Amino acid sequence: MPPHEGLVHPKEYDWRDSNVELVNSELDHKVKYQSAATEPAWNNGVIGKEPGLYIWRIENFEVVPWPKEKYGSFHEGDSYIVLKTVAVKRQDGDNGTEETDKEDKLVHDIYFWLGAHTSQDEAGTAAYKTVELDEFLHGAATQHRELQSSPSDAFAALFPRLKILRGGVESGFTHVDVNEEAAHVDSLLRIFKHPRAAAGRDGVLIHEVEPTWQSLDEDDVFVLDKGDKIFVWQGKNCSPMEKMKAATVVNDLTLAKHVDVEVLSQEESRSRVVVDYLGGSDVDLLTTTFKAQRPVSASTEREVKKLFRLSDAEGDLSFDLVKEGNAVGKGDLDPKDVFILDAGKEIFVWEGNGASRTERKMWLKVLQRYVARQTDAAGLAVSKVAQGNEGKAFWSAIEA
Repeated sequence: MPPHEGLVHPKEYDWRDSNVELVNSELDHKVKYQSAATEPAWNNGVIGKEPGLYIWRIENFEVVPWPKEKYGSFHEGDSYIVLKTVAVKRQDGDNGTEETDKEDKLVHDIYFWLGAHTSQDEAGTAAYKTVELDEFLHGAATQHRELQSSPSDAFAALFPRLKILRGGVESGFTHVDVNEEAAHVDSLLRIFKHPRAAAGRDGVLIHEVEPTWQSLDEDDVFVLDKGDKIFVWQGKNCSPMEKMKAATVVNDLTLAKHVDVEVLSQEESRSRVVVDYLGGSDVDLLTTTFKAQRPVSASTEREVKKLFRLSDAEGDLSFDLVKEGNAVGKGDLDPKDVFILDAGKEIFVWEGNGASRTERKMWLKVLQRYVARQTDAAGLAVSKVAQGNEGKAFWSAIEA
């Protein structure tokens, strides 16, 4: 049989395989921790010991530190791991000795971010290494799956300027060109408000789009960088917040080079120059409506918050609705089981300290089946939290 026959490429990447007999056993944790202990990215004397924001990109199956000056910029052809560690005051019930009770507790959130055009091998490596990093942190981290098409509020809040760029690094199986080091190529940045951002919140995103006039949208602001000059094109329906974000983007671009900047409103006749540069010399500005699909999904929020329990307390594994609506609260959680919280625009898996081995092993399979039945949930962020290490995002979701 030829070596390629019999191979099937899965349509969707399952970010954490749970259909293995020894998953979450003591041996499983020991093996994973030993692997994590040999990963140079985690063993720098800082990870797990000091608060901060840390980012790595997956390059040829390796975890490579992302330069700090590029924090907030992600390529749509890549996968990344982001670790956010914060120090919080210990609460009643936290484990600790008399000497450590007064010390701050480190809370970790690990996000593995998958670009829209990342390869299967990069996505798989990011997911595996996320689990490994969690093991290195002794299972105390909250794990988040982040998709480029639907970033969670918690992820977006990490970066004052979240920018999505085209291209990506060469991977083990595929190759996407990166133009960062090449001669200048015209770039077009789209600046728009996150479709799910709360009112008044700075939920403005920046995405690099195809530099053609068809990418323009009258509801947003665009920055065209031609190398020797920068144009800002303000759609006639854009918001003041988008205009302000565009100003910060232009400021960043001009720090490294001194070039002219021209700001144009769509309703000005002079705005014709931007459309012309983007190949629209034949476009009639008076009759053309500029509309382009946004690169971020506006997933509809489930109308009612729901909390489900995964339990084998009665012998057989069951998955039942515990409560729904605003009545869901902290008191509905039981340390002996695993719970799935559908918070509307994000899904959380809460693992109690006393959950059984079967419950810990089967939560992902159950979650996948649940999401498959929700027509608007495929692009939602999914987070797994462990009791005692929940973090702000989980408590905000369950107490909202």
